[in-house]
Amino acid sequence: IHPYLIILISFLVVILMGSILLSMPFASKSNESIGFINALFMSTSSVCVTGLSVMPNGLINDLTIFGNIVMVILMQIGGLSFITIAVFFFTVLGGKLGIVDAFLLKESLNQNSFKGLLNLVKKIMLVSFLVQGVCSFINVFPIYEYVTITNQYKNPLLSSFAISIFHSAASFNNAGFDLFGSNSMEFFSSSSTIISKASIILIVIGGIGFTVIIDVLKNKKWKKFSLHTKITLLATLMLIIGGMILVKLTSDMSILDSLFTSVTSRTAGFATYNMSKLESFPATYLIIILLMIIGASPCSTGGGIKTTTFAVLILSIISYAKGKKTKVFNRKIGEGQIFKAYALVVVAMMIVMIATILISISQPNLGFQKIFFEVVSAFSTTGLSMGITPNLNIFCKLIIIILMFLGRIGPLTVIGLVNKNWMASTTEKVQYVEEGVIIG
Repeated sequence: IHPYLIILISFLVVILMGSILLSMPFASKSNESIGFINALFMSTSSVCVTGLSVMPNGLINDLTIFGNIVMVILMQIGGLSFITIAVFFFTVLGGKLGIVDAFLLKESLNQNSFKGLLNLVKKIMLVSFLVQGVCSFINVFPIYEYVTITNQYKNPLLSSFAISIFHSAASFNNAGFDLFGSNSMEFFSSSSTIISKASIILIVIGGIGFTVIIDVLKNKKWKKFSLHTKITLLATLMLIIGGMILVKLTSDMSILDSLFTSVTSRTAGFATYNMSKLESFPATYLIIILLMIIGASPCSTGGGIKTTTFAVLILSIISYAKGKKTKVFNRKIGEGQIFKAYALVVVAMMIVMIATILISISQPNLGFQKIFFEVVSAFSTTGLSMGITPNLNIFCKLIIIILMFLGRIGPLTVIGLVNKNWMASTTEKVQYVEEGVIIG
């Protein structure tokens, strides 16, 4: 069985199981099923760590404790991937990986080699739950303030701990779900900054990629970092700072809200600002669209075309303009990686355009601006919305579901299913005469 197919099936199985559980009457506070399509939407959004929701009143008001526990489990599985978790427990129990299993794990973690895969899995699990545990404790205090002010919980302290655990899991896994009602984190924009700062840290750590985290913890010095780590850290820093400055200059957001929006737009999906206001700020709208498309980094809990893909595109364009090979930090970037980056971007653009056209035909009354925003948010697994998600019809919900799925497993994974020689050498036996084609 093709490893890419196993990756695809593993996500589908988890999504289906989550859909069945969330469609149960006891998962809804109304004691009535939310419907299989809505359950499928919520399960896909959780496993694909997107954050888009068809629950009109928010998870806290529409789902029971059981439903929210299911959501947390699905987010954890989706963020770390079912294969990573399965391999971890398999090896802990004394199992050994075969060649095909190792290849599957390598592709699932988006690694370039087989070296240190099992060690990487163990460190991923350790870092994930350690970071979430620490931030769960930190978030309790501002959430307790929220709980006491809203006065809608019987046991404020216990509820604060539960909400904090949920929020930390959603933040680290870049899922974007919250238990603060239909207005997301807008309450914390003015009443508290602790949870906003803690959320930013969680989102960034979860979004830079586990390979980068481990490389930084292991080597500690910039000179010893791998090329991937250097590019990822620089690209992430530039996108965060650049995004914050541009958002601040083009909107009415505060400095903290601009920083939070710059970070969360790259696949996290939380909002301390009402995104429906973006219609009045077209420049900010386009900036957030670009940040969502770029997304997080490889081997992370986030989506998008990835920061390294964007960096390689920019570097290759600059090098092409200079008539030189693509180099950075005294290292040459292979033509195969450059071609892969361009292929990914082209395929992503095609998917986004087709989905936007189909939804625009089905529900033109929603408006192109909101539809395009929703499509990009779904494909990049961001989860930000301008408020149209609950109003989508069944056809449009299915399109968004497919977009979230493709965005999480990656378009190249789907394309890779065509490659029947995944275990063989990529060198073709027959060589053809090269002939030029006029470009541009």
